[in-house]
Amino acid sequence: MRENYDFSQSIKNPYSKQLKKQVTIDLEQDVIEYFEEIAQETGISYVKLIHLYLRERMENKRQLSVIKQIT
Repeated sequence: MRENYDFSQSIKNPYSKQLKKQVTIDLEQDVIEYFEEIAQETGISYVKLIHLYLRERMENKRQLSVIKQIT
């Protein structure tokens, strides 16, 4: 190992926005059961299914119908 390293030519990680961040959210039991049921059918973890569902909604810029009712 060197004593000193030169970081003057370093660049920001281009993949930093793709990194995952662990969060805790409260979900109602029926929501969890719904995704667990699909997980059993597909062999994909329910956590991954929830992630995929949220990403699809985000990428399609689809607003939740309940938000439309409130505003």
